[in-house]
Amino acid sequence: MNVKSIIFDAYGTLFDVHSVVEKCEEFFPGKGRQISEIWRQKQLEYTWLRSLMGRYEDFWSVTNDSLVFALKSLQLDSDEEIRMSLLNQYLQLNPYPEVPDALEELKIRNLAILSNGSPDMLNTLVENAGLSHLFTAVISVDQLKIYKPFMGVYQLGVAQLGVNREDTLFITSNPWDASGAKTFGFQVAWINRFNNQFDELGVQPDIIIKSLDELKAKIR
Repeated sequence: MNVKSIIFDAYGTLFDVHSVVEKCEEFFPGKGRQISEIWRQKQLEYTWLRSLMGRYEDFWSVTNDSLVFALKSLQLDSDEEIRMSLLNQYLQLNPYPEVPDALEELKIRNLAILSNGSPDMLNTLVENAGLSHLFTAVISVDQLKIYKPFMGVYQLGVAQLGVNREDTLFITSNPWDASGAKTFGFQVAWINRFNNQFDELGVQPDIIIKSLDELKAKIR
């Protein structure tokens, strides 16, 4: 695999979205994992629905609305202070354990993030994780006011980095995102940490890995 630039998805790929579970447990004992799973599922659904309806709200708003839904669906009472405490966890999600060292090894290439996150969310998250120095660019869909997997979003990465799509490896843990990036023309690596099934969307990733540790051996 000949790769000159690498573009990463952020949420679920570099950062563990379910690292919010511990904070959820503080307020709602025994419900943390359930809250987190509903929260994440609705977060994704709302990006797709808002894109289709042409009713864009930034990812901070979408993440808030998804949290409100999760709490209501589980009939959990909360006030604004509790919701803001939980929402702010998205600014300090834990990177997966191998991520910092793997990025250090890969930084001889042009590294970037391309994410649904709003600019402030992404920059704060990356900075809090101590990873800012590793990326040439942190790119948000907010420039276009539409979410992945819209093809124009992937074009943002090409345009901002000044690279060719065929020389670029896009890495994500989300099968729908991998399918979008492959359809666009990127080389694609799917991180399948949890032995999930890839989506049936007529395309397949070029490589499948269980963690970023495996990536260096796959590319030249």
